[in-house]
Amino acid sequence: MEKRRVKKVHIKSYGCQMNVYDSQRMGDLLGPLGYEAVAGPEEADLIILNTCHIREKAADKVYSELGKLRLLKQERAKQGGETVIAVAGCVAQAEGEEIVRREKSVDLVFGPQTYHRLPDLLKARVATGKAVVETEFPAEDKFAHLARTLPKRGVTAFLTVQEGCDKFCSFCVVPYTRGSEFSRPVTQIEAEARALVDAGVREITLLGQNVNAYHGAGPDGEISSLAGLITHLSRIDGIERLRFTTSHPRDMSDDLIEAHAENPKLMPYLHLPIQAGSDRVLKEMNRGHRAEEYLKLIARIRKARPDIAVSGDFIVGFPGETEADFEATLAVTREVRYAGAFSFKYSPRPGTPAADRADQVPEEVKSDRLARLQALLGTQQKDFNQACLGRQMPVLLEKPGRHPGQLIGRSPYLQGVYLDAKGHAIGDMVNVTIDAVGSNALSAHIHP
Repeated sequence: MEKRRVKKVHIKSYGCQMNVYDSQRMGDLLGPLGYEAVAGPEEADLIILNTCHIREKAADKVYSELGKLRLLKQERAKQGGETVIAVAGCVAQAEGEEIVRREKSVDLVFGPQTYHRLPDLLKARVATGKAVVETEFPAEDKFAHLARTLPKRGVTAFLTVQEGCDKFCSFCVVPYTRGSEFSRPVTQIEAEARALVDAGVREITLLGQNVNAYHGAGPDGEISSLAGLITHLSRIDGIERLRFTTSHPRDMSDDLIEAHAENPKLMPYLHLPIQAGSDRVLKEMNRGHRAEEYLKLIARIRKARPDIAVSGDFIVGFPGETEADFEATLAVTREVRYAGAFSFKYSPRPGTPAADRADQVPEEVKSDRLARLQALLGTQQKDFNQACLGRQMPVLLEKPGRHPGQLIGRSPYLQGVYLDAKGHAIGDMVNVTIDAVGSNALSAHIHP
């Protein structure tokens, strides 16, 4: 009997951690169909671009990539090979049929709420011989259709618990591409967490566009908060660490702050975006909080967990932002003292309220402000890392280093830590003393 040829799939993931999670679950769906993951597109029978609409000119970058893949598809066809090209994710959701109209080489277009139907979409493409576009928001729960057992994973993994957003910040496309807020049931999340542990995972990061707005059905029918979910998951043997991202200041509840104080498995690292330090700009962004409220919240969190590290998100050059507005952002940044941050120049997203405003900030002004903010944030990150020198902390070993016997792990604060780990293995938790601080990582020795 002739052995079935192994098909190859290449999935390229853009943007956020949730896309990384979605890409991995697509791979899980394709495994039973005979697909094997490959690192590049050159020999792939199926190429999936899992796109993100948050970054500037996201759609243009996707079309540029598709132009290259069209040539690859044509070259493989000359050699008798077939290549299926799929566009998934938020650009697919936003552009829909336009992708197929502009790039005839595309076979599948599907949004982030329908990737669980990927096997059926592939069948439909074969049956019809035409491109298939699926960007509706389906009534069924996509997570209920995902694989129950998972292939071997690394030591850390993402787990989506919440999707969508009801906040409608005036710069953001998430409510339009990911839909309204949806929280998975606790029992469904627990089952996936246990499957991840069985696959080798020891640290799980809970994901959501607005993760601390989580309000899923609990085991007894009650509604669980994110803090309740974290408490539930922390009881699973094999889970050593829990994290969550991304949060909104308006949903940082008392019980979640208390969880940081009391749950040893919840890491002392909180990503809590403010976006701007000017109350006027925050109002124009429709963020729903003022700078002073954010600062008081940070103070409460640090009182509950003094060793916590805070990271954030910033947008500079939002329409109408003045120099005084930007100085307010610098002032908040100085007061908070971030351990890390993501900062970007504002860029219009079609369909969002801010995109149509006439008071766009000149590009050179945005660039100057971003450079100034990033210089301050960079100094704060270096200061935080330097403060770790000589400290003892637990490190979860994740992967091999470049030198014999060297392993790389993560600190509770997400820093990379290099150490001589002879006698230890990936997945071990070791207590270390930090010996040196580099520009992007720490080095340490195992504490006896």
